[in-house]
Amino acid sequence: MGLFIRSSASARSAGFPLVLCLLVFLFLPFIAPGARSQTALAAPVTQFQLANGLTVIVKTDRRAPTVAHMLWVRVGSMDEVDGTTGVAHVLEHMMFKGTPDLKPGEFSRRVAALGGRENAFTSRDATGYHQQIPSDKLEDVMRLEADRFARNQWVDDEFKRELEVVKEERRLRTEDSPRALMYETANALTFLASPYRRPVVGWMSDLDAMTPDDARAFYRRWYVPANAAVVVAGDVEVAQVRRLAEKYYGGIAASPVPPRKPRVEPPQTGLRRLDFKAPASQAYVSLSFKVPGLRATDAVEGSDSFNRDALALTVLSAVLDGYSGARLARALTQGDNRLADSAGASNGLIGRGPQIFTLNGVPAEGKTAQQVADALRLQVALVARDGVSEAELKRVKTQWIASETYKLDAVFNQARQLGSYWVNGLPLDADTRLINQLRTIAGAEVQAVAARYFGDDQLTMATLLPQPPDPNRRPRTPGVVPRH
Repeated sequence: MGLFIRSSASARSAGFPLVLCLLVFLFLPFIAPGARSQTALAAPVTQFQLANGLTVIVKTDRRAPTVAHMLWVRVGSMDEVDGTTGVAHVLEHMMFKGTPDLKPGEFSRRVAALGGRENAFTSRDATGYHQQIPSDKLEDVMRLEADRFARNQWVDDEFKRELEVVKEERRLRTEDSPRALMYETANALTFLASPYRRPVVGWMSDLDAMTPDDARAFYRRWYVPANAAVVVAGDVEVAQVRRLAEKYYGGIAASPVPPRKPRVEPPQTGLRRLDFKAPASQAYVSLSFKVPGLRATDAVEGSDSFNRDALALTVLSAVLDGYSGARLARALTQGDNRLADSAGASNGLIGRGPQIFTLNGVPAEGKTAQQVADALRLQVALVARDGVSEAELKRVKTQWIASETYKLDAVFNQARQLGSYWVNGLPLDADTRLINQLRTIAGAEVQAVAARYFGDDQLTMATLLPQPPDPNRRPRTPGVVPRH
């Protein structure tokens, strides 16, 4: 509860975890095509809609007697309005605070008693609630989730107490972290019209002013069946899930989804620069470039009109920083005269709003943030000038395909992937389509995007300028620590 997802440059949006990379090289030569996780990758997915507009997505995987159940609501911080930032995340907390039949905290206790585990998250694009339980307990969980989705309620005092938990979460994760604070400020500078400029956890002044009715109004506005999807993956039958969905979710009253007005980010016309002062031991630099997202802007929801530049940019991020000893590590962090203690790259790729490609680094002792920034841009410029080798292309494509395959060993990952595709208007077989299109990305396309998207007119440069600790600041005694 309360896990908010921040789209930070430190996130590896390219999706090549080191563990998966290791698995690739250890096991890939010994895995026959269609074996192991390929079963999960190729398993059919069924989608249907209830009369009230709720979407239900089912994927059967019988390799273990367990099931993941997720409720996705297509609402996140990007759907908030100024003055109530953070309300999507606060409401996520309040969804655990009761219904007419459940006391605060009772939802979690009942899931635990079923032998399951549960949690929730809020992001810019969506709010999600999930449980993983033995497959014979699915009906119990669907009854509980449908109840709180339709009948969430709590008293004002409960809201006031939980709001303090959210404030403490903001202090721990953002205000006590110089880099997180820098990214929050840089994000507000990068985006002007897009609601992505707001922090998911909210500005502290908005949290201070938030009322119980702010959260209730947000709940009534967005938590409607036509704006939600139930995703079930694991040891289930489609007919079974359909029957249970009709029984527990089907009776929820239909309500229209509020219209969403376009909030188009205006073209950037020059470099934006932030010098951020905060107590820190090391400098840090982040370069954020505006780039296209995966889904073409004129694509019909559910279509396969993927933006090839977005795919090529993801390949570029992997060439730069997708494996141990990739270009940025070799060029910036190795040798006697190394420039950086660390350097990274990531590409946003998927989201309901505009995306960014980020380069970042920590200067080595005696080096400056500007030197690191110049070196990061030089590595992109070298790709734009000279292209990438076939060996690099083959390596990062193999790792991406292996990553997409191995992550589906977990039914939770299968459910989360399907829910994410639904939220972002992508086809439910987007994983297969992405892999098929990824195989066709040519070196010339990677070279072209390196030349096209990395000029000053797309760039926001943020530099953390270390300051000594404030001698007048009293150590803060942590309050209630959030579950996450």
